[in-house]
Amino acid sequence: MDPFSQGLVGAVFSQAVSNKKESGKAAVIGFGAGMLADIDIFIRSSADPLIALEYHRQFTHSLIFIPIGGLIAAIIFRMIYRKNIKFSRILLYSTVGYATHGLLDACTTYGTEILRPFSGARIAWSIISVVDPVFTITLALLVIMGIKRKTVNFSRIGILFCILYLSFGYYQHQKAEELILNAAALRGHTVQKILVHPTLGNLLLWRSIYLSGDEFHVDAVRIGIFENDRLYQGSNIQKFTINDSIPGNNSDPVKINDIKRFRNFTNDFLVISPGMDDVIGDIRYSALPNGSQPLWGIKIDSEKEGDHVEMINSFGTEKTGRKTFFKMLKGKDLK
Repeated sequence: MDPFSQGLVGAVFSQAVSNKKESGKAAVIGFGAGMLADIDIFIRSSADPLIALEYHRQFTHSLIFIPIGGLIAAIIFRMIYRKNIKFSRILLYSTVGYATHGLLDACTTYGTEILRPFSGARIAWSIISVVDPVFTITLALLVIMGIKRKTVNFSRIGILFCILYLSFGYYQHQKAEELILNAAALRGHTVQKILVHPTLGNLLLWRSIYLSGDEFHVDAVRIGIFENDRLYQGSNIQKFTINDSIPGNNSDPVKINDIKRFRNFTNDFLVISPGMDDVIGDIRYSALPNGSQPLWGIKIDSEKEGDHVEMINSFGTEKTGRKTFFKMLKGKDLK
């Protein structure tokens, strides 16, 4: 999730294991430790853009790295609180805060390697958006109240809220997936793989991509709480495979390897971006919930032999797209 939310979850859990005297400091330590795993964003290369994709949410997010990450955070906060808290307590708060990061990221759809080095699988439970105002604001209020009142009760309420909110996300995910599978059956499609995830900032409107044959089918689903569910049918788009002709008829082994790396990152949700024959896009994300224009992809420049691919992010949400998004979010007709 976004760094601020990561910090808040770390603060809530660290504060919950503290005492009244140290609750405020525990929240600060947990907040910092909860964000620390994202230090991997600084692992990048100007020559090889895919390095940043491969290392983000990798070893710093793995479960086995938690004691190391907690220790690093504890050493940092030791310099701040060395006269106020025993190092063993700082280590406890920092380790608890750090431990929340990878698991929370795995609840999103981006993919997190929490099992590394035993497995390079990118775990994505897809039950919460990377940005969710309801989740973040609620936790922020509870952390502030806990610090202000010098009590751990609000942080324990925060833990209960996290569990309930993520459980609700799981419930909504299951409903959305069931609706899509039923729709696919009515269309006569055999679903070979499917991805359903919440759209930005909510748990009501979901994006769905499923593979049938050699085509991805994209839809949006609005799961009502007190209203009927709504399906917003999108379009279908050809799946890109490594056996297809490389854009630009390029046989450069460097670029072919880069495509394989990008395929692994996206869990093979690859397409040729509409209107951009030299761009292989990640169909998991689009500006519109039922759109088939990827938000990002890799550009293949056949004239630069031996060079790595270029990462591009050129598919922003236009004003009309935002209007359509909010109509879907409200469950309205698109006419």
